[in-house]
Amino acid sequence: MTFVDTHCHLYDEAFDTDRELAVQRATDAGVEIMLLPDIDSSSTDRLDALYHSVPSCFRRMAGLHPTSVTEDFEAELLHVRGRLERGAFVAVGEIGMDLYWDRTYEEQQREVLRCQMLWAEEFGLPVALHIRKAHNEVFALLRDLNRATYRGVMHCFGGSLQEAQRAVEMGFMLGIGGVVTFKNATMAEVARVMPLDRLLLETDAPYLSPVPHRGQRNESSYIPLIAQKIADLRGITIEEVAEQTTANARILFGIK
Repeated sequence: MTFVDTHCHLYDEAFDTDRELAVQRATDAGVEIMLLPDIDSSSTDRLDALYHSVPSCFRRMAGLHPTSVTEDFEAELLHVRGRLERGAFVAVGEIGMDLYWDRTYEEQQREVLRCQMLWAEEFGLPVALHIRKAHNEVFALLRDLNRATYRGVMHCFGGSLQEAQRAVEMGFMLGIGGVVTFKNATMAEVARVMPLDRLLLETDAPYLSPVPHRGQRNESSYIPLIAQKIADLRGITIEEVAEQTTANARILFGIK
């Protein structure tokens, strides 16, 4: 079995003491490819260093995370634009809207998301969307962009079944992570009933570890735990989950 972790931050400082071992544990678990979303200009050097250390294992994204959006977002957007023009990336991400803590920069987040959505279209790339307490706002923006269909993933999907259905109808895939293993997780119903060819596996490491590691640092080697939970929910084998989700990732992100 082979897997793709479509969203992880293995360049994060949480892995500074054992990054090489964490990567080895992932590959030993069958996770052959790991996608690295960017946050902002402060994370770029660390991301690139990891990407270049084992290029066969990693693929990069370029983007400005919504929680990094402030009044001075223009310089950060220029940084993203420059990277897209110079480098090889599999997606624009992670981008989106996050209104969980406050709505101070809601309008700026909306403008930044719109801009990066247009860049993704210009460069022919899918998007990795971070949406937290902002599904209505993001859906409204996507409706205003008025595209027939979209290419991308709603990363760490946390919406309702109805929102999942709406996202799939618009062309998006759904990123399923460790939350699906939590007791009474509403995500379980999404993972159970949505078409398997619209699901992707992800960890969001070092965050959101699956059971039995909940509350601890997450890492890409835990992807099989997420796959097994999806298999159990759907009454199929983990091999079926691995095969289809890996194919989904390869198609969406153009992974050879």
